[in-house]
Amino acid sequence: MLQWRELYNQCYQCRKCELGNNRINMVFGEGNPKAKLLFVGEAPGADEDKSGRPFVGKAGQLLEKALKSVNLIREKDFYIANICKCRPENNRTPKEDEAKACLSYLRNQVALIKPKIIICLGAVSSKYIIGEDFKITKDRGKWFERKDIQIMATFHSAALFRDESKKALFWEDIKEIKKKYDTLNE
Repeated sequence: MLQWRELYNQCYQCRKCELGNNRINMVFGEGNPKAKLLFVGEAPGADEDKSGRPFVGKAGQLLEKALKSVNLIREKDFYIANICKCRPENNRTPKEDEAKACLSYLRNQVALIKPKIIICLGAVSSKYIIGEDFKITKDRGKWFERKDIQIMATFHSAALFRDESKKALFWEDIKEIKKKYDTLNE
């Protein structure tokens, strides 16, 4: 297992797939590196690629607002990262070889953080963390346990802009995440 600086440098230098050749910035992840709560998305978007920071665009701002409303703050309460560390062109879904090229980096981040809860944001992260047969619309909001880590998936906040009917379910999930988080701090 690499430590933070070595892991960051390895991600920064990575060219295991085509995404590393076309990025502006590698988007490593950020937040509390000792957090009990880890959010995982699929890949950076255009705003994230420009800034080098995860979840800072419109979808990230919506997620941040929802989490702040239940007193979950990025710098203090959680860490946030993506399956892929580089942006796929036109914000397309990462290809399987691209996701698999980055998975070892995410696993290393998980080993360093040692979260008690992992929240998959959307279908892509759910596929690689929970399982290939996971269906986000059918299975979101259900808890799974792997290696003493509680895992749940919810809609990616970007999906809420495409389908407003998902907002109520997303909000239910956010409240459930907060409840689970609070039980860790009792």
